[in-house]
Amino acid sequence: MTPEPVRRTSARAAVIQDVARLAGVSHQTVSRVLNDSPDVSAKTRERVLQAVRQLRYRPNAMARGLAGRRSRIVGVVSFDTRLYGPASTLLGVERAARSAGYGVSIAMLERLDDAGVRSAIGTLIQQAVAGIVVIAPHLAAAAALRNLPDGMAAVVAEMEPGTGVPSISVDQVTGARIAVEHLLALGHRHVVHLSGPGDRLESHGRIQGWREALRDAGLVAPEPITGDWSAHCGYSAGLRLAADPCVTAVFAGNDQMALGLMRAFDERGVRVPHDVSIVGFDDIPEAEFLCPPLTTIRQDFDEVGRRCIAALLRLVEADVPGGPARATPDSTVAPALMIRASTAPFRCRGECAGGHG
Repeated sequence: MTPEPVRRTSARAAVIQDVARLAGVSHQTVSRVLNDSPDVSAKTRERVLQAVRQLRYRPNAMARGLAGRRSRIVGVVSFDTRLYGPASTLLGVERAARSAGYGVSIAMLERLDDAGVRSAIGTLIQQAVAGIVVIAPHLAAAAALRNLPDGMAAVVAEMEPGTGVPSISVDQVTGARIAVEHLLALGHRHVVHLSGPGDRLESHGRIQGWREALRDAGLVAPEPITGDWSAHCGYSAGLRLAADPCVTAVFAGNDQMALGLMRAFDERGVRVPHDVSIVGFDDIPEAEFLCPPLTTIRQDFDEVGRRCIAALLRLVEADVPGGPARATPDSTVAPALMIRASTAPFRCRGECAGGHG
């Protein structure tokens, strides 16, 4: 068997998969060699040790101590926990893992790209985690998930199907549809969408649902306003929208941007919901205490976490002799509309050349 060449940069320490590729063996074989298992031939052992020396591989102490038995630690790759969605998903996964009797080790992404995700996964593998949950609803993270090490159980939260890794996510398209359908049922015909960043998968799903709801109502969707999830972005957009009498309803891509919209409308004398109705997305804890309380789409992050851990443990158990089949289907969690006081029946704000049909 010809060993696969290993390409590394000096910026990244070697991980066990690097040793395995250079030696032309599985990472389980490398682990057995490092733990002095007798079930390895002398020739293979020497090849592995030579790769270890060449790569200057330093096995993690925790990984060596756990070798040969299944770890009770779940690894989680996450990013930007300043945002409510990723932070709440991480909390939901952690709660579910601990309820199942597993500890949690978190690797935070320094950058959202293929190399960043690979580095975070490598860090967790060195800790001999039982499996990995990846929370990275970002286009650039998808490629890394197609190249996970053989034998590594993994589940991804909030990722589109097609990566080859089981995905657990809230149905973003349906959430957006029910938000817009609520506004349409109130008589609004000009529903603007303030979306999240273009490289975020949730943004794509919410834009799709908004467009579908308007199309099914016989309406043409205008171009969405691209935001960045922040209240400041919502505020800036709100200052512009306040001057447009055609706008009587706004579907905001998240609650923080909805908060900024409400502040801008208030400063410009545009009353919510008398003049403009607003629907957010997420149902942050503060949503019901805003003035007025915010109508929004609730995401059940605890349920996402529970399903992630349940799916991951099925994969882990599949590697045990006599365990269940490894196939684990993708799963979507239904969102819910929380109707509060920021939406009301349509009222004309004034002259609008574009009409409302």
